Amino acid sequence: MRRRILLLLFLCITALASNRSVMSQTKTVAERLGYPADTKLVIVHADDLGMAHSINEATIKAFSSGLVNSGSIMMPCSWVPEIAAYARANPQADLGLHLTLTSEWQKYRWRPLLTGAASLLDQDGYLYLTESDAASHINVLEAEKEIRAQIERAIKLGIRPTHLDSHMGTLYQTRELFEMFVRVGRENKLPIRVVKDMLGQMPFLSQVLKPEDIFIDNTISIGPSVTAEGWANFYIEELKKLTPGITELVIHLAYDDAEMKAVTFEHPNWGAAWRQRDFDFFTSQAFRKVLEENHIKLITYRDLQKLQYGA
Repeated sequence: MRRRILLLLFLCITALASNRSVMSQTKTVAERLGYPADTKLVIVHADDLGMAHSINEATIKAFSSGLVNSGSIMMPCSWVPEIAAYARANPQADLGLHLTLTSEWQKYRWRPLLTGAASLLDQDGYLYLTESDAASHINVLEAEKEIRAQIERAIKLGIRPTHLDSHMGTLYQTRELFEMFVRVGRENKLPIRVVKDMLGQMPFLSQVLKPEDIFIDNTISIGPSVTAEGWANFYIEELKKLTPGITELVIHLAYDDAEMKAVTFEHPNWGAAWRQRDFDFFTSQAFRKVLEENHIKLITYRDLQKLQYGA
C-alpha cells in the first residue's frame, strides 16, 4: 500500500513538472519575461568591443545614454583590458563574448589566444580574413579549445559574460562548428545568438537546437546599400515596422577618428564613418523618440540568460 501511494505521488509530481514545461513552451518569450504577448522587445547590441579604444570609448558613452544596452567583446584583441576594467566597474552591464576566429582588416590583425593551433592560422600567422576561409581550414577541436580559452580569459579578467555570438558568423558555417558552439554555450549556461530566419537558411541549426532554446525573432543590421544621408531614416523605418517578439539591433559604434581610420584602412563598410553614424543615431533623441512612439521595450541578453538557465 505504501509503495502504491509513493508511486502515485511520484507520477503526480512528474505530471505536474511536465505540464509546467509544456505551459512554458506554449507561452511566448515576451510572456515568460512578464510582458504581454504582443510586446515589441528590442536588444540594442554593439559588436566588436575590445577591438579598438575608439570602439570602447564610443560604446561606453552609448551605454551611459541608456539607449544602447548590450554588447560583446573580442577577446583576442588588444584593447580588451580597457573594456574588462569597465566590466568590473559595471557588473550590471550586459556584456557577451564575440567569439573570434577571424581577423578581417588589412593593417590591423590579431592571432588566437592559444599557441600551437595551426589550423586557425593563415599563411601570415594570423586568424583568417574571412569566415568562409576559416570554416574551410580550421580543425573543430582546435576551434573549441580557442573559444573555451576566450571564455576563460574573460572570466579571469573579471568579465561575467551574459551570452555568446560569433564574429563574422564563423561558428554558423558548418554543422560541426555549430554543434560545438551550442555545446560550449550550454556548458557555460550562456545563450547563443540564434535568429529564427537562420533556421530556414541553414537546416542543420534546427537539428541541433532544442525546444527550450531561446531564439531571436528578427535582427536589424544596416548594409552598405544605405547612404549616409539615409542612415537615420533606415533605422527609423525599420523600427516602425517592428512586429511583436524579440528583435536585435546589431550595431557597430566608434568615433570617426584617426585610430578607426587606420584600423579600417580602405574598408569603408563597417569603417570609421559607418561606426560614427551608428553612434550618432543610437545616442540621439530621434532614436529615443521612435522607441517611445512605437511602444518598444528594451531588454538584454541577461534577461534571456535568466530565462533559459536561471543564471
